[in-house]
Amino acid sequence: MLKVLVLSLIGGFLFSRLHISIPWMLGPIVFVMLVQFVYKGPLRWSGKLRDIGIVMVATMIGVQFNIELFGMLGSLLFYMLTLNLILIGGSIGIAFCANKWAKIPMKAALLGSIPGGLGQILIFAEEENIKEIGIITYLQVIRLLLVVVLVPFIVAGQTMGSAPSDANLTVSLVLLTGAAWVCGYAAKRIRMPVAFFIAPIILLITLQLTTPLAMPEVPGIFMITAQLLIGAHIGLMLKPHMVKLPLRVLIAGIASALALIILTFGSSFIMSFAMDTSFATSFLSTAPGGLDQMVLLAEDINADVSFVSMFQTFRLLFIFTLVMPLLKLFYRWRGKKEALLN
Repeated sequence: MLKVLVLSLIGGFLFSRLHISIPWMLGPIVFVMLVQFVYKGPLRWSGKLRDIGIVMVATMIGVQFNIELFGMLGSLLFYMLTLNLILIGGSIGIAFCANKWAKIPMKAALLGSIPGGLGQILIFAEEENIKEIGIITYLQVIRLLLVVVLVPFIVAGQTMGSAPSDANLTVSLVLLTGAAWVCGYAAKRIRMPVAFFIAPIILLITLQLTTPLAMPEVPGIFMITAQLLIGAHIGLMLKPHMVKLPLRVLIAGIASALALIILTFGSSFIMSFAMDTSFATSFLSTAPGGLDQMVLLAEDINADVSFVSMFQTFRLLFIFTLVMPLLKLFYRWRGKKEALLN
């Protein structure tokens, strides 16, 4: 873990000197990922540290959340539902192409294409007794990495970057972050999807709505720490053994990720035109990356963090509460049908 921390600090420092967006997340991702392919010793990063980073991002969203968005909830729901239907439809089409060209079984191709959380997708695959766990992991990880690496360069020139906050770290922010972590931990115990992200946001928005508590400013060092804790974890996700898959599968993973980025790039123009938002905000709201990474990027380039977090959270909830249960029912029905035919 100390080796990963040193690599992350070096990567973050160099990327910040190069003025790259979210440097303290992209730097650790690139450096840790590349070193894995040349260094054969053990490299580890605690999942608990990643969770703390996610809680810190959620705390930032909660204390800065634009409460006025709730007044637009009716129209927002229509656009969120429409954009997610486009995304899921595109994912099914991409999975079909991967199935035909790369000979990836349809179940594995579909689970690898759906932009949900890796952990929940793999649990679902295990419950369905799908054997191609390695392929699903590769498809999900390569999509996440390509989105995290490419999207910052796509939106970097669209919005002025925000200057790091010179606010001091306050006791109230530390206490709120601690309360957010406890809330996230409790939510994870009852298996809430993306618990360490969603539960803290709900807690802090509720505090804003129901109490006179003044929300503290978030200092730059707070966000740098969150970026590093998350970036180190992502950098370790692509393991050397994953690139030992058949060449067609490797190409299909990259092609499917690029296709999803292009799809969301197009749909973001629809959202930008219909809702009068900036392109950066629209694209980050629809991009098929991790919720925490897209929010960190939104904060870094001064896009609308509340907007991005609301759309990205809805996408994950839409997938976990509707798409995955429907897939489970479909696989059960198909299994029974095949059993009757046999």
